Amino acid sequence: MQTIFPFVKQDNDIKDTFSYDKEIILHCGDANDFLRTIPNEAVSLIITSPPYNIGKEYEAKTEIETYLQYQDEVISELIRILRPDGSICWEVGNYVEDSEVFPLDIFYYMLFKNKGLKLRNRIIWHFGHGLHCSKRFSGRYETILWFTKGDKYIFNLDSVRVPSKYPGKLHYKGKNRGKPSGNPLGKNPSDIWEVVINDWDKEIWEIPNVKSNHPEKTVHPCQFPVELVERCILALTNEGDLVLDPYVGVGSTIIAAIKNNRRAVGIDKEPKYIEIAKKRIDAFKSGELKLRPIGKPIYNPTGREKVSQIPKEWLYNERKPE
Repeated sequence: MQTIFPFVKQDNDIKDTFSYDKEIILHCGDANDFLRTIPNEAVSLIITSPPYNIGKEYEAKTEIETYLQYQDEVISELIRILRPDGSICWEVGNYVEDSEVFPLDIFYYMLFKNKGLKLRNRIIWHFGHGLHCSKRFSGRYETILWFTKGDKYIFNLDSVRVPSKYPGKLHYKGKNRGKPSGNPLGKNPSDIWEVVINDWDKEIWEIPNVKSNHPEKTVHPCQFPVELVERCILALTNEGDLVLDPYVGVGSTIIAAIKNNRRAVGIDKEPKYIEIAKKRIDAFKSGELKLRPIGKPIYNPTGREKVSQIPKEWLYNERKPE
């Protein structure tokens, strides 16, 4: 097999770098340092959820200007290693300082735009659970900014088409009168998707975030659902392409890449997360890793469960006589 990672020695003698079957690379260290070792235009898809600068255990909280300056340096390296027909999917939430919200996708948009990238979609990922706020409405969504390096980019529309709502609709005039008016393979889905893979024309990516009862849950506080990555990989890469996550965490991007016959590189500075990622990769290869199936509907309470019923204390304002 030809070496597909010429920037990594295949005998695993590079410190803190691990290779699986010459198809998968995990590196423990600073993203910017390792990205400099990757050749120009080597990667088809870069997909990540960068640290949000909100004081999680794996990140030091800094002023937003300093935070964005560092990310700007990382983005420059990512653009250098991205193929001309490649894409970047940058998934972010909000930065909050003294109860004021700073929408990170707005700040990031200009970082990418100023470097010549073009925004193709701003995708909404909605989830039903998260922190409850007391001074503002509780946030229940994050955004994915999909950028391309050029105007000719990989987009496998047929891989993500959805059934037409009216497949029997016919042209009513012209030379095609009486013939089907839609594509026989289905229609182009919306840029805001529902959870069920056959319903991508719905209005929101309703994919649950990884909380305590999620089958993929690890110790990582902001874990990426594998299902979310899969959708981008299916649409924006071909089999055998190289996918990179500069903030790979516990390896969800790697798992999604392996599952769909792509190569992958993952970088993270936290040794414990890299170790978990390695264990998850081994478990996936042995068929033991628990994953939430792509397209599985989200559970909706029936109203019969005790936790979905209104407590009696809320229904009756019982007061004892004074």
